[in-house]
Amino acid sequence: MLIHIGFDISIGCLQETPMLLMLSVHPSREQDVLSSTALRITSGTLCSNYIDGFGNRVHRVIGGPGEVQFFYDALVSDSGQPDTVACDARETPVGALPDDILVYLLGSRYCETDRMSEMAWGLFGNVAPGWNRVQAICDYVHNHLAFGYPFARATRSAFEGHQERQGVCRDFAHLAITLCRCLNIPARYCTGFLGDIGVPKDPAPMDFSAWFEVWLDGKWYTFDARHNHPRIGRIVMGYGRDATDVAMISTFGQHTLAKFQVWTDEVEASSVANDSSQQQSPQSQLFGATGPQVHANGYGKPISMMT
Repeated sequence: MLIHIGFDISIGCLQETPMLLMLSVHPSREQDVLSSTALRITSGTLCSNYIDGFGNRVHRVIGGPGEVQFFYDALVSDSGQPDTVACDARETPVGALPDDILVYLLGSRYCETDRMSEMAWGLFGNVAPGWNRVQAICDYVHNHLAFGYPFARATRSAFEGHQERQGVCRDFAHLAITLCRCLNIPARYCTGFLGDIGVPKDPAPMDFSAWFEVWLDGKWYTFDARHNHPRIGRIVMGYGRDATDVAMISTFGQHTLAKFQVWTDEVEASSVANDSSQQQSPQSQLFGATGPQVHANGYGKPISMMT
C-alpha cells in the first residue's frame, strides 16, 4: 500500500526563536519513505538533527523573525495490514522486564499513576492478565470518554480526563496508558499519521493522531482507545512517556500559530506512475492531489506548544 502524507504548518515569531521540531517520520519507518520533499523551512535556519532518548528524530531550528513555514510531503510504503491482534499475549513480570522498558511503568506529566492506582486495581484487578486486560482497559476508556475537538485542552491530565469524561485522542491515550501502568503493564505514548484508510471517511479535517503501545510477551503491541478497533496505515513520528516527550514544535520564545494543514491518504500505484511525469507543484507532483485540507488542530494541544 502507498500512503501520501505531509503537512504545511506556519507559526509567527516576534524575533529569532530557537525551536525543536519532532515532525519527521520515526527512524524505524524511514526505510519505508519512497520519496519526499524532505523537511522544508522558510524564514528559518535548520541547524542540525539528533536522536533523542526515546529514539525520535529531532531537528534544531532558528526561526524568524516573522512567519516561519514547515513543509513536508512524502510517499510511504505500508504493509496495508491492520494492527496486530494477539489475544494470547502475556504480561511480563516486572522483575523480568528489560531495563529500558521500566521507564514506561512510571508516572509522568500527564499520567498520574499515584492518583489512579487504587481505582485501576478495583476495575481491572480481577480481569485475566495479558491482552484481555489491556483490551478491557481500552473498552473502558473508549466508553468513559466522549470525543470532540472542542474538548481539546493542552493541560488536561489522565486523572482530569477521567473526571471530566471528555477529550481528544491524546486524552484517550493518556488515560489508557495510566491505567496500564497502574497494573504493572508498560505502556508508551505514540503520535503520527493515521488516515481514514479502511474505514468510512471522517468529514472533519485531517489531523495528526495519538495512540499507545503496551509491552506484552517481549514486544510492543498497538492499542487505540479512541477508535478501539484495529486500523490500517499508522505512520509513527514519535514515542514517549506521554505527550510531553513528543511535542511536535517546541519554541523558546513568543509565537502564534498561523497555519496548520495535514494530509494522509492512500494512493494507487498507477496514479503515482501517471502523475510523476507531469509538471505540477511539489505538493501534487507525485500524487495528482488537490491539496491538503485546512485543519482546526483537534489533536489536543496547539501544535507549537512545548508541553
